[in-house]
Amino acid sequence: MEERVEAMDEPAAVAAMAGTLPRPLLVGLDVDGVLAPIVAHANDAQLLDGVLDAVTDLAGLTPVAVVSGRSVEDLTRFGFPDHIQVFGTHGLERRDEPVELGEHERRRYERLARLAADAADRAGDGAWVEVKPAGVVLHVREAPPDTSAASVAELHRRAADVTGAHVMPGHGVVELLARATSKAHAIADLRSEIGGGGVVFVGDDRTDEEVFEQLVRDGDGCSVRVGPGPTTARFRLAGPPEVLAFLQALIGTLRDDVATSS
Repeated sequence: MEERVEAMDEPAAVAAMAGTLPRPLLVGLDVDGVLAPIVAHANDAQLLDGVLDAVTDLAGLTPVAVVSGRSVEDLTRFGFPDHIQVFGTHGLERRDEPVELGEHERRRYERLARLAADAADRAGDGAWVEVKPAGVVLHVREAPPDTSAASVAELHRRAADVTGAHVMPGHGVVELLARATSKAHAIADLRSEIGGGGVVFVGDDRTDEEVFEQLVRDGDGCSVRVGPGPTTARFRLAGPPEVLAFLQALIGTLRDDVATSS
């Protein structure tokens, strides 16, 4: 079967479209696969050279939010400065706002942690469990494909029996949360805080699709999928190098706005 090749957009063209959105412009960014290349083990991830400077410069011109599946604590490794909004666990956590689980949620968390540990054992060598404030993540990217696939399927089945659990599949991971969350809700809340305006969101995974779908419904956003795969996003960039080029072009557009208005 012939492999389908997804058409990619030019970063400068996407930035030009984003620059036409209403102000204040909110720019939301995932991390892994967007600002940092995907790696076999999450602990080895690093931002692409030049990305931190670009995101920092952009946040000096317009509101910027990092919205990642990683925990807020884990996101500190990347050094995002204080004037960038940082959301972890798919929007459930916010920097400087600790998550407090209720009694029922703690019991749910403990049950999900046991399920994830069992799944890691079944998946075999290379599988591991990441612990977060409100959930756990089974990582199988480095595990044998056959055993990991069976383990993931079984974990989905067993987690579905846990009342109130929120299951989020991703690239080589399955996340089990004791409380439901959504990147779309985090972006909508932040948008309201800053007084409306247009939204740009750049992501690469299933958890980003809710944001893309919301932007399509609102009709005043710029949704950008990074890499191949089914998506509702309006635009598509090839990878983190193209995201960097997009950010740099958007910085230029916003600086031109400042010069024009001064």
